[in-house]
Order: sequence, then structure tokens, then C-alpha cells
Amino acid sequence: MLTNGQKMFIVIATVSLGFVGYLVFPAMDIIAQEQPKVFVTHSGAVVQTTGDVLDPVYTIQEVEFDPEKYLREFDYGKVSQLEDGTILREFTIIAEDDKIMEIAPGIFYNVWTFNGQVPGPTIRATEGDLVRIHFTNNGSKEHTMHFHGNHPAEMDGIFEIVGSGGGQFTYEFIAGPVGVHPYHCHVMPVEEHIGHGLYGVFIVDPKDARQQADEMVMVLNGFDTDFDGENNLYAANTIPYYYQHHPIQINTNELIRVYVVNMVGLDPINNFHLHGTLYEYYPTGTDIIPSQFTDMTTFSQSERGILEFEYEYTGRYMFHAHLTEFSEKGWSGLFYVKDSSQPNMEVYDYGS
Repeated sequence: MLTNGQKMFIVIATVSLGFVGYLVFPAMDIIAQEQPKVFVTHSGAVVQTTGDVLDPVYTIQEVEFDPEKYLREFDYGKVSQLEDGTILREFTIIAEDDKIMEIAPGIFYNVWTFNGQVPGPTIRATEGDLVRIHFTNNGSKEHTMHFHGNHPAEMDGIFEIVGSGGGQFTYEFIAGPVGVHPYHCHVMPVEEHIGHGLYGVFIVDPKDARQQADEMVMVLNGFDTDFDGENNLYAANTIPYYYQHHPIQINTNELIRVYVVNMVGLDPINNFHLHGTLYEYYPTGTDIIPSQFTDMTTFSQSERGILEFEYEYTGRYMFHAHLTEFSEKGWSGLFYVKDSSQPNMEVYDYGS
């Protein structure tokens, strides 16, 4: 029997979302239950334990993540103007590594977060803006922020290790190049830090704004919940099947722009397939001219791009990984295309 206070993972098989998953109790303070106990998670999953199972003590804050809110939420920072006319955008980012997220019904995972969420906030600036990020590491491990894009060597997030328990560092650089870029912790082992959730999206807009569109961000992620070196769950924006149970509502004949960033580790490739229409694809978003007109794009880890499309007909259209394993383990969703005169639907669930 393990002693109180030991840190460990307990894996219990459970059936949810139409597939077999794993209930994972991440590293935390734990106590042994002397008698069988039943408790209900906030998603409604019923878990029964015995005296041989160590149950988590819920004194560590649980993370609630809303993929619908995240989809269209952009952080433009605190904006001011310097004497030379340069726009300054200031952001505050806090890293933590003691949070618990129920990433699927009954499936708990120890997430490491930027500003309490996975992915971290979508940081947005215009090319040429001065970006200043006040970073605090409130975690128990060392962390950094590494941005893909242009910046001085001392702002690269590789050698400027930020110590645990309140360490601080200020990143400052001119936003560029135009496009969509990931940011992530770059402390070794990088796979562990990214795998637990320390990543987000950085959008740099061109000075001449892109055409008006319904814009959204999709981060493709995966979770190795039993730590065997293979992902058990996949998703667009963290929660498996979320957009299949809660389709994304869009209008016919309206330009849709999706910033896609693939942060799945452990698998060499991922992809994005769209039903019912094709999209203009801009790799990394650094060019204003699309390179492809397609319905399928393949990504390696940290590879990203911008998808632009319109739907002519109303109805439900699927988007998903065209890798059967990924789509059957959560990376699948729906667009609900309606006429602009139709009101948004409040509740719908098309199941998995």
C-alpha cells in the first residue's frame, strides 16, 4: 500500500464517448479510502472506488475549459502608443502545472497551463507592433515561453529558464512575420511540457487587414493519458468530440477563416479534412496568396496554416482528421450551416 502523500497515477478503465478510455488520477496529494466510496464528477460520470484504490483529494483547483468560447476569443493585450508611434501590446501570462482537467467524461488529466487553460490564450498583434509579455512561473517546475517567428536570441525562451514558485521574465519583440504561429514551453523534456498543455497560438495580422470574415482558432491536440508513449485521445481545442456534440454555427455565403495549429505530439502527422466544400489554404499564413484549393491538409507537429472557405448550402458538415484512429478517438466535429436570417440554435447534440 502506498503511503499518504505519494505522487502517482492510478488508471481505471472506463467506457465513455463510445470508446474505452482511462480515468487518470494525476500526481497530487492522495489518501487511501478505507471503505468503498462513490462520487460523481462534474460531468455526471459516476466513479466507484474500493479501499485498495487511492482517491484524489480535490484541494487542487480543477480547470474548466470552454471550447466554444476559446474558438473565437482573441487577446489583443493592453494597448498603448510609444512616443515614436509604435503600438505597444502588453500581456500577462502565468504558467502553472498543478491543475486537473476533466478532458472527457470521467477522464482526468494533470494539465500544465498558460493562464489556467489548454491551449493558452490566443495572443494577437499587428505586424510591427511591440509585443511585451510579462511571464510568471507559478508552477513547481521550470518553464519558459518560446514563440515561433522573429525575435532576438535573448527572447527565444530556450536559455532564459524561469524558475518555479514565482520566477518572472519579460519577453519583448517586434511582432512578425505575418501569419499564425505557435508558442510553447521549451524546457526539456519538451515533449512532456507540450504534452501536458503548455502551448498556445500567436496571430500576427498584416498592416493591411485581411478581408472581413468569421474567424476562429483550432488547435489540434492529443493526450497520452496512460503515459505509454501513445495518445489515447485527440481533439480540436482540447475536448474530444466537443464540436460534434456542439456544432459550430456559421452562415451561408459568409467567409470563414480558421487558424489551425497542430500541437499533437507522439504522432508524426495529423490532418484536417472538410466536408461539403473546399478551402483556400495559406501555409503558416505568411503569404496573402493561397497555395492550395483543397479539402485536406497534412500537418507535422507545430505546423500550421489558415483555411478560408464559404458554404453555399445549409446543413450539417463534418470536419475531422482523415486518420481513422484520430477521428474515432475524438478529433471530429461539425459545422452547422444556416441562413443568416435564422437564429442560432441553443441546444443540439448529434452524438458521436
